[in-house]
Amino acid sequence: EVQLVESGGGLVQAGGSLRLSCTASGFTVAHYALAWFHAPPGKPRVQVACISSVDGHTVYADSVKGRFTISSDSAKNTAYLQMINMRPEDTGVYYCALERHYCSGFGPYDWGQGTQVTVSS
Repeated sequence: EVQLVESGGGLVQAGGSLRLSCTASGFTVAHYALAWFHAPPGKPRVQVACISSVDGHTVYADSVKGRFTISSDSAKNTAYLQMINMRPEDTGVYYCALERHYCSGFGPYDWGQGTQVTVSS
């Protein structure tokens, strides 16, 4: 059974920074992708970043380009989301997700439990 454990959420002022971590376990595929999804309050979650294990290829939503950076440590099966210059609209629950093979954007996904991020204005 795939398990994804997120950490690093919290409260930050606008313009501040946070780093989220996601550690994956319980899967056997050699090639996979780890993605971060953002669910604003009352809205569905949307993928904001993804990284493929096979070649480190990254994908970003337009709303976070230049502000968020996804990276990974394959030896630890861990992905990170470094968020800088944060905005109030970045508030919400951030979910880590694992997709087999590469960042297709279509899933299916295994999901973490989510971590709350709140950006105050």
